Amino acid sequence: MADGRVAERGVSTAPAHRWDIAVRQAEVIGPLVGRATVGLADADAAAAELRISRRQVYVLLGRWRAGEGVVSDLLPGRSSGGRGGGRLPEEVEAIVDEVLRNRYLTRQRRPVAGICKEIARECRIRGLRVPSRGTVSRRIAQLDPVLSTTAREGSDAARPLRSAGGVPPAVTELLEQVQVDHTPVDVIVVDEQHRLPIGRPYLTAAIDVASRCVVGLVVTLEAPSATSVGLCLAHAATDKRPWLERLGVEAVWPMSGKPRELYLDNAAEFKSEALRRGCDQHGIKLRYRPPGQPHFGGIIERLIGTMMREVHELPGTTFSNTTERGSYDSDKKAALTVRELQCWLALAVASYHGQVHEGVGRTPAGVWADKAAGAELVTVTNEAAFLVDFLPVVRRTLSRSGFVIDHVQYYSDALKPWIARRDQLGRFVLRRDPRDISRIWALDPDGNAYVEVPYRTLSRPPITAWEHKAAVARLRELGRAEVDENALFAMVAQMREITDTAAAATRKARREKQRRTEAPLRPRLAAPPPEPPLSPVGRDDEAAARPFEVIEQW
Repeated sequence: MADGRVAERGVSTAPAHRWDIAVRQAEVIGPLVGRATVGLADADAAAAELRISRRQVYVLLGRWRAGEGVVSDLLPGRSSGGRGGGRLPEEVEAIVDEVLRNRYLTRQRRPVAGICKEIARECRIRGLRVPSRGTVSRRIAQLDPVLSTTAREGSDAARPLRSAGGVPPAVTELLEQVQVDHTPVDVIVVDEQHRLPIGRPYLTAAIDVASRCVVGLVVTLEAPSATSVGLCLAHAATDKRPWLERLGVEAVWPMSGKPRELYLDNAAEFKSEALRRGCDQHGIKLRYRPPGQPHFGGIIERLIGTMMREVHELPGTTFSNTTERGSYDSDKKAALTVRELQCWLALAVASYHGQVHEGVGRTPAGVWADKAAGAELVTVTNEAAFLVDFLPVVRRTLSRSGFVIDHVQYYSDALKPWIARRDQLGRFVLRRDPRDISRIWALDPDGNAYVEVPYRTLSRPPITAWEHKAAVARLRELGRAEVDENALFAMVAQMREITDTAAAATRKARREKQRRTEAPLRPRLAAPPPEPPLSPVGRDDEAAARPFEVIEQW
């Protein structure tokens, strides 16, 4: 052959591990053979999947085309003695193949030294020359990494080495598919009043697959939930200019619109009734990664991973682990509030949109602008109304005095037409924002619209669902067999007083107080005027936070 190698053609004579390599290569090379030309992009994609060079891809294509178009055309040949190849006699080669297959490629994970001894013993028994350890190591290095890792460590360990499996359907249109995921942010934030540490916030991000643009981003102090998913979707679907103005950030972020499909992992918040009903309402399809296959969400996983690496530049970072953090005191260096972290992330995303993305060969902003010119993107004008469709769902029957949810009564005159025929209506679908439970939204019996229903006692203060839960637990601890609304709100007031008094002393108290300051679904009072841009650096001895310089490509 032109490359100086003598190919092994027979299916029955090929060693098992070499046959497996050829089969895997055929799965990737076969679909390319029928094309008149195989461009660099396709060759690079095949090379990445097989973990070989671009040149080797073209060599395999040449073998397939010159042969009979069968797997054996791709069998790796034994060297004919050229430079850089093995010079082992056929009998020794057979022993090496057998020992590697039966001894090395097992879950016992024998070390290379032990494999060399085994090969040496077999060769001496047969009176053959013993190959050097370097030769055996090169043979091991030539094994398919996926097959080798699977045989020695199991399929879970080999998963990062695999592709997403086959050729995924092409995603070419804006918002055709949006991937969403959460992560704790690798930085300690401080409260706005005392500027003392309150812990790590959570990030929920959404990325458009076709353009690689970040379309939604939310930072909260609450663990991931259906509400944080809804907040991220609302951020993705609405014009971001008002949000940027409230933050005081001068940045361009024109990407907005309702996604046609969400691609998610199998976490509980992604399978909640709230999310399913909201997506059904707005014609958004839900699709989930195959269970146990996290690499199927590669685009959002890579984005979030790179975001966290960039966050390591900020004061108060926790880094990825304790080893990496070393002696760095994250609490002592913490300087950013949640709002300031949002400002930094907004600038970072705007910077990322203007950089060339290797996956698409252009800037994400440029791809979005071109595709948006001929697309019909559906944007949301009423963010509050949109978010209602993604709030947690509860079901209650209607009484003469309205609805009762967790010891709290809700009533509005708008309920009077339903109260008269409540016996025929059954249980209502109600939505409640856990950040402010002072109102609920009741779906009318025809399922056409939501009606806002406030506290029956309007003098009650807005409270969060977490305050409510803590107050009920405290009343139970005090021996209250039954919890009434008056006792509940009295306990909330008492707990708030304690929290405010202790806010300067304990992290938990500061975090609870900061939770109450987060904007509810619809503020009762007019929002304060935008504050001037906040510096993401709170201390003179810290280096200035910088936006993303590079987002690692997928």
